[in-house]
Amino acid sequence: MLIEPGTYDEEVLIASAHAGIHIRGMNRNTVIVDGQHKAGPEGANGIEAFKASNVSIENLTVRNFDRASTNGENGNEVWWNGGDETGVIGAKKWFGNYLTTYDDGLLGGYGLFASNSVKGSLENSYASGFNDSGLYIGACRDCQARVFNVVMENNALGYSGSNSGGRLLFENSVFKNNSIGFAPNSENPSDPPPPQDGACNSGRNRSATPTFSSTEIERCTIFRNNSFEENNNINAPGNAATEAGGWGIGVDLPGTYADLLESNTISGNVNVGVLGFEYPNPFPIQEDTIFFALSGNRISDNTFSGNGSIERGFSGDLTLQGGLFTSSVNNCVSGNSFKAATWPASIEGEWGCQNKTTPSPNNGEAAIGYILELAAESEARTPTPQPAPPAQPTMPNPCKGVPYNPLCQ
Repeated sequence: MLIEPGTYDEEVLIASAHAGIHIRGMNRNTVIVDGQHKAGPEGANGIEAFKASNVSIENLTVRNFDRASTNGENGNEVWWNGGDETGVIGAKKWFGNYLTTYDDGLLGGYGLFASNSVKGSLENSYASGFNDSGLYIGACRDCQARVFNVVMENNALGYSGSNSGGRLLFENSVFKNNSIGFAPNSENPSDPPPPQDGACNSGRNRSATPTFSSTEIERCTIFRNNSFEENNNINAPGNAATEAGGWGIGVDLPGTYADLLESNTISGNVNVGVLGFEYPNPFPIQEDTIFFALSGNRISDNTFSGNGSIERGFSGDLTLQGGLFTSSVNNCVSGNSFKAATWPASIEGEWGCQNKTTPSPNNGEAAIGYILELAAESEARTPTPQPAPPAQPTMPNPCKGVPYNPLCQ
């Protein structure tokens, strides 16, 4: 389906009966699906593929589809929805390319959103102004997805990924001027099944709290050759969940398992370049809390600069916390270029990847207090609408591979 230039004031629902549909705009910047901030009582979504496999969406802009309230549901611009909150994979083969999503108000939820879906790809795309995250991939133990050459800016979270792992690759992308740049995370009870597990065998894992006996494990959730820069936007739109995550953080790792963060540039994040911590969730602790560890992750060959400029306890390039609530062992750090403090200090010694095993990086209750301090500052924010983006690069030849039709003669 080709769409000619114009502004379209409508929601688009792709049902399972329409599996296999391919939607492509003739120009990324002038084919606009516009929500006009008219949310309705349940919120509004722009383009939603609901339990529909093999759906591609390309070369258009979706903007200003809102939630009914800050903490409401929906408000998603492009959503590949394989069955939200079911704990079951309901769709496969999702594809996005040359997409622009933004919200210039305060009630946009997610820009680009894939849940309960596997075997996906997102390339050459952009999102800004969302109170949850610009990009979200969640609820897939083995996501089998690749993200390449995307830009996420001016969001509460540039990327959020609850309980997404396995074969999942992020490359050559930019996360800048968000409150937090990048946040893969374990989550309970939302987007089951937990946890966020980057091990190559995560698809076979059935434990919410997996264990790893060594630093020498295979990792297939890989964040490589990306830029996480100046994620200090405490005035970006937010909601109760995202504001509690803190701010001024390049990469946030709450309760993550077996991820590989390598060969990235992490710069200008005023609190912490990379912050990883064990994550009792829900918190404060209650009967159904799961004690997610920070375990099995590898942080290597990254370039750090200009992080931790707000000088206070546990600020710097890299802070890891674990061992207070549960065992957070076998994380390793190697080959990085640090310019500021790390917590623990000399982190590439006892916690270096040359070690077959590493202990919990226990910085005590003071580190937990620091994390809660960042959350309190973030929750006190004054959210402001973010600007509409400039024109983005459009698909060079939208008629390529398309049968003869009135738009492509």
